[in-house]
Amino acid sequence: MPRLARRSLKVVSGAFDRLRAPVPGVVILLYHRVGGTSRLDVDLEPGLFADQMAQLRESAVVVSLEDALERLTADRVAPLEPSTPEPSIVVTFDDGTADFADVAMPIMQRFGIPVTLYIATAFIEERKPFPENGRPLSWAALADLRATGLVNLGSHTHQHRLLDRVTERDAGDDLDRSIDVIGDRLGMRPQDFAYPKAVAPSPAAARAVRTRFRSAALAGTRVNPYGATDPQLLARSPIQVSDGMRWFRQKVAGGMVFEDALRRSLNRVRYSRSTT
Repeated sequence: MPRLARRSLKVVSGAFDRLRAPVPGVVILLYHRVGGTSRLDVDLEPGLFADQMAQLRESAVVVSLEDALERLTADRVAPLEPSTPEPSIVVTFDDGTADFADVAMPIMQRFGIPVTLYIATAFIEERKPFPENGRPLSWAALADLRATGLVNLGSHTHQHRLLDRVTERDAGDDLDRSIDVIGDRLGMRPQDFAYPKAVAPSPAAARAVRTRFRSAALAGTRVNPYGATDPQLLARSPIQVSDGMRWFRQKVAGGMVFEDALRRSLNRVRYSRSTT
């Protein structure tokens, strides 16, 4: 999308947010890369990422994914009266590129930010680069990241396959391969899952995911409301270079819903012939 069109969409979406009442719940932020070494709109400069983490530490309630799930589950059973309409924030990353350990993690450690990293295990196991020369993490680096106590590892499938176009058996095989590789290399079983490219699965693939993970994340730039969120359908707000700080703050507040709706419509066409 051209830069001017992208900015115009953000302005319109921001204006639309002013018409919506705040919703108490959890906002899950979705990052991919930090380093600014590619042309991707999801590859943030380190300075911008540091500013965003500082903003979260200063003015937001940042919780781990596990804590967020406990809050969402507890509130579904016995709704709580929130003291503030501002949502709790969870930070997540997808894929497993080396810049997570080299650039992003030192910044998050500085601010004490917990994070869930969803890894596509084939890229790490086979040392395959991600698109735009994304160097994969090593298993040794992942072990060191877990040792910080701030990093929860989740599955992002093995081959990064889109699960809206596979059978339940094929989905299960790919998920089991991811689980087994993480278990063999790190001695742990991932409990959380993120769908590649945030694309919704087929009903068969969704069944395969539900039987293996306590949570699963999709697209959706919005709040996950207390009392009305299925942990298998968690919405995540993608953070982009073009958000800067202005639209980042809007997403932290649970906004930019209109932008997300258009992006998902475009992605249905964009990924129509893709398999990964």
